[in-house]
Amino acid sequence: MQQVITELLNGSCGELRLNEPLAPYTTWKIGGPADILLIPRTRSQLIDAVKLLNRHETPWTVLGRGSNMLVSDKGIRGAVIKLGDALETVRFEGELVYAGGAYSFIKLSVMAGKEGLTGLEFAGGIPGTVGGAVYMNAGAHGSDVSRILLRAEVLLPTGELVTLNNEDLAYAYRHSILQTKPGIVTEAVFQLRYGDRKEIAATLASYKDRRLRTQPLQLACAGSVFRNPQGHFAAKLIEEAGLKGLRVGGAEVSPLHANFIVNAGQATAHDVLTLIEQVKTAVKEKFGVCLVPEVLVVGER
Repeated sequence: MQQVITELLNGSCGELRLNEPLAPYTTWKIGGPADILLIPRTRSQLIDAVKLLNRHETPWTVLGRGSNMLVSDKGIRGAVIKLGDALETVRFEGELVYAGGAYSFIKLSVMAGKEGLTGLEFAGGIPGTVGGAVYMNAGAHGSDVSRILLRAEVLLPTGELVTLNNEDLAYAYRHSILQTKPGIVTEAVFQLRYGDRKEIAATLASYKDRRLRTQPLQLACAGSVFRNPQGHFAAKLIEEAGLKGLRVGGAEVSPLHANFIVNAGQATAHDVLTLIEQVKTAVKEKFGVCLVPEVLVVGER
């Protein structure tokens, strides 16, 4: 590990932080330290860093805005690559949108609306990055990334940049091939269409109002914890199982929205994972339905 650190320090791979606590970098405000936190400032620094880590067979994890992610209390061994300025880009060419992997998905929906482009309204409440949305096939309000993505530029662990078309990503509900064949989404190209600016703005406003009324956004959380099972809504199952307000340590099933687990005060990853298991068990016993988490759990267990 010391050799890797030395080469990263001597190379052009970006800012380096050692034994960096990750809780401040996640929306749950939970997580132990990363051996190495690496923050590339340019695309070339990112490519150089991935090549160096691959050469030394050092494991690495990508961190965008830290939403939809639970970092273990022991932290993450190897390197964590925090995507930043180099990939926070956006440009519009007619009905096509080119967005960097680190660009805010919410901000992208707003920017598209201002351009008079429709198709991204569903993203108005998804708090991650474009890269994370492509990786997870993020969706809401009856739509998802798979419906609008044309292609994505992906940096492979070898340091090679490849272009994956929509069909290459093998999209399914909250799933893409990137979950089994890792890579870093450096840019995504979305196919939108022109619409009425006022209608787009009204849709975004209505979605925002609904979120503020129904989701515990004032507390640290990671969005929906469980996928919706076929024919069911996870939140409804959890609520009907009487689990709203159930608490383990500092982690609590939100009394406002049952599919949110909030950090109600000094919650640990262990608290959250224990609560997730209790919810899964209760719903399985009452309804015979197996809930599957959609949050990504990373780090040493």
